[in-house]
Amino acid sequence: MKPKEILCQWVDAFNNADVETISELYDDNAINHQVANEPVIGKEAIRKMFEQDFSSAEMVCIVENIFEDGQWAILEWRDPLGLRGCGFFQIVNNKILFQRGYWDKLSFLKQHNLPIE
Repeated sequence: MKPKEILCQWVDAFNNADVETISELYDDNAINHQVANEPVIGKEAIRKMFEQDFSSAEMVCIVENIFEDGQWAILEWRDPLGLRGCGFFQIVNNKILFQRGYWDKLSFLKQHNLPIE
């Protein structure tokens, strides 16, 4: 599959808060680095991250653009509350090996009435 196709599966799983499906898209040794947070390393740790995230806030990813370049799929997104961000996904052998995301954590926490760290 092309990286863009894997990313579309990721968006569907994310929007359904489907921890199992989204976790299976990652390589066993994947790294998910949302730059507002410390990197999360390994599929199991990423799965736990999504469990926690999906249980604490209702998140929706509205795709604005998806680009593809070699092993990379790039996502520009927004959510219904006005937050915007982008993500870079390195996809090798149909698995996400590395992900980096950029978004405004303070705005996210305020919008979802979550504690500010």
